[in-house]
Amino acid sequence: MESEDAVGQGTRPGEIAVYQDRAGRVQLEVRLEGDTVWLSLAQMATLFGRDKSVISRHLTRIYATRELSRAATVAESATVQREGRREVARRVEYYNLDAILSVGYRVNSKRGTQFRIWATGTLREHLLRGYTLNERRLRERGIEDMQEAVSLLARTLKRNELVTDEGRAVLEVVEQYTRSWQLLLEYDERRLPESPRHPVAPSATLSLESARRAIASLREAVGPQGSRAGLFGHERGDQLAAILGNVEQTFGGAPLYPSAQARAAHLLYFLIKDHPFTDGNKRIGTLLFLDYLRRNGLLVRPDGALRLADTTVVALALLVAESEPKQKDLMVRLVLSLIEDRKP
Repeated sequence: MESEDAVGQGTRPGEIAVYQDRAGRVQLEVRLEGDTVWLSLAQMATLFGRDKSVISRHLTRIYATRELSRAATVAESATVQREGRREVARRVEYYNLDAILSVGYRVNSKRGTQFRIWATGTLREHLLRGYTLNERRLRERGIEDMQEAVSLLARTLKRNELVTDEGRAVLEVVEQYTRSWQLLLEYDERRLPESPRHPVAPSATLSLESARRAIASLREAVGPQGSRAGLFGHERGDQLAAILGNVEQTFGGAPLYPSAQARAAHLLYFLIKDHPFTDGNKRIGTLLFLDYLRRNGLLVRPDGALRLADTTVVALALLVAESEPKQKDLMVRLVLSLIEDRKP
């Protein structure tokens, strides 16, 4: 912290700041506590260049005339001092900024003004850091409470068999997602990243012809079960072609979605939310999402395990389908967080 005639060195909230005038004649370790600064009698004598007896007489008059309240401006603190070979604990009185300035106006107004400017700036920074720290702790506490509540809800529903297999899959995704929030406290004020930490450059696209062949295979495998006859995979106009083109589009000559992960996430979202088919949007969206991951080497992890379990994929499709349009970015980030390798 720096003023016209004085500079202060760094401080941590609730501890010590170092005051030094620009000429380097005075250097003091100033206590920051209780929204003010504190100096001992000896420190005030050093600050103003006067004997301790002079400072003491002025303080006596200030309190005798009730200019200030002693109870409100004086605090005692135990200080360990070395006397010869012994360390002795002494009770030392410290005076707050009001008392310091009252003395300063009487003995050395220029130094008092310099110290006031420095102290005001230092306290502002001190209080701001303290507020930021408390705000961060409150946010962390809120995240922890939310995680515990989700965990309790999940255990209760599972143990009492109140959810279906699909419901359990959704709960598992939500639990995994809330756990990831704790890790993201250190990233951009706990927001989910808008792009993967380990982006993979797209190496393959999904053409309209390839998508239609995959849909035809799924239609044959599904048959009439769970679908309205003849409507499963029936395209609505040119929506499927438009979606496939959208994930590959550019803006200003640069890819709008530069990573394969981002393109896959948006593909899943658009296929489910834009309803390009008369029936089967979730199943087809899931199929083409997985196909896109496969084409770009993202379906299987380096250790040979599937990146996403079947139940996780089902849950993702359900969550996307039930989401509000305003939650689109949240859903995309959710997908990105679940297909990450989670390496440091």
